[in-house]
Amino acid sequence: MMHTDQRILLVGNQSERINRLSCVFEFLGEQVELLAVDKLESRMSNTRYRALVIAQEAQSKTLLQSIATSVPWQPILLLGSNGDVSAGNVLGCIEEPLNYPQLTELLHFCQVFVQAKRPDIPTSGNQTKLFRSLVGRSEGIAQVRHLINQVAGSDATVLVLGQSGTGKEVVARNIHYISDRRDGPFIPVNCGAIPPELLESELFGHEKGSFTGAISARKGRFELAEGGTLFLDEIGDMPLQMQVKLLRVLQERVFERVGGNKPIHTNVRVIAATHRELETMIANGEFREDLFYRLNVFPVEMPALCERKDDIPLLLQELVSRVYNEGRGKVRFTQRAIESLKEHSWSGNVRELSNLVERLTILYPGGLVDVNDLPLKYRHIDVPEYQVQVSEEELERDALASIFSDEVAVDIPESRFPSELPPEGVNLKDLLAELEIDMIRQALDQQDNVVARAAEMLGIRRTTLVEKMRKYGMSKD
Repeated sequence: MMHTDQRILLVGNQSERINRLSCVFEFLGEQVELLAVDKLESRMSNTRYRALVIAQEAQSKTLLQSIATSVPWQPILLLGSNGDVSAGNVLGCIEEPLNYPQLTELLHFCQVFVQAKRPDIPTSGNQTKLFRSLVGRSEGIAQVRHLINQVAGSDATVLVLGQSGTGKEVVARNIHYISDRRDGPFIPVNCGAIPPELLESELFGHEKGSFTGAISARKGRFELAEGGTLFLDEIGDMPLQMQVKLLRVLQERVFERVGGNKPIHTNVRVIAATHRELETMIANGEFREDLFYRLNVFPVEMPALCERKDDIPLLLQELVSRVYNEGRGKVRFTQRAIESLKEHSWSGNVRELSNLVERLTILYPGGLVDVNDLPLKYRHIDVPEYQVQVSEEELERDALASIFSDEVAVDIPESRFPSELPPEGVNLKDLLAELEIDMIRQALDQQDNVVARAAEMLGIRRTTLVEKMRKYGMSKD
């Protein structure tokens, strides 16, 4: 599997200019290794270096093309150049005499190149499994996955920002489960859901008799999360007096239970999250600035769903699979339905999309959802509704059934429609047609000639009413 080596590899023969460049790199804090050209191929098969610097005497068109083809993720710099170089991973030439601005700029180019090429490097199976809940190919979500991978190996405090419903807790769980603390507990706390007077006891625990109702000692969330991760969701809703106590714990790694005086040392990684603008709250005196800087060591911002609409098809696939694996059925979407969903604003973000998938799974279990099956507010594409062709005899049968149904009361004028069948009989077809015309006219009159509302009043589809009006030569006027 591919692994990264932070050294700079100098390819060429021992010479004064190579030694000079090596000394300058070491002065800049870089680790350098000199390598002969004939040993390069074996070293490059499964390792990516911070930079590969090829001296002029070692440069050849064949060598550069071979590296560009076999290891396109490796950034290359040239010490002097023998001519034009077309390889996409050759980022520049080191000019002599050597100077600090040029070298630092080229090293920065190498760093940016490595970050841009990170999707080409496989991740572990554990990471792939966890990142499924952060699916998407957009630049924003790829950057989030990269930041998670970078910070997971440290114990730095993380602040996850983003709108409500974007998946901030998912980020926290991913950081925990690919970190060295994965075998420890992950304890989430919603700071906005706990009354202010109970939050201190919830976080730090309490001793027996410390307040009314404390009939026994109880551990707080910090103790329960020992050796693991404590996730403080909606940290912006934490009262100011609690912010002071949390700041002390983050600084000193020591706390006391409510009603106790014994200091308890804690080994917990803290990840906080909020949808609020904390800097605005600081300006308004609603959030402590010192706590903000203590929490904001490594910020991760979740993009809103409206900023990554091209990820919606992948998110739908993931959410449908999740619902199916929970034994609640499966639903599929037509391409038109997906395009319509991509046009939605998604103020509720991924949570709103998840709720929609669950609702449609209940309405259409095992079915195929088209645009007109979506709730009205998600229909952003005008698609004619498919109508089943129904014969005239079936229409007449349905009309007759609706007239004599116990559930529908129809006021039929006696002068035009006899209550008893006369001895000479009637023309039922003409009678029903006359009745339909009369009911349609009444509905249109009562609904100010609005066809859609008249159809609703008659209990039929709008398109069915339009067809009947066309059949009888009627118009809204």
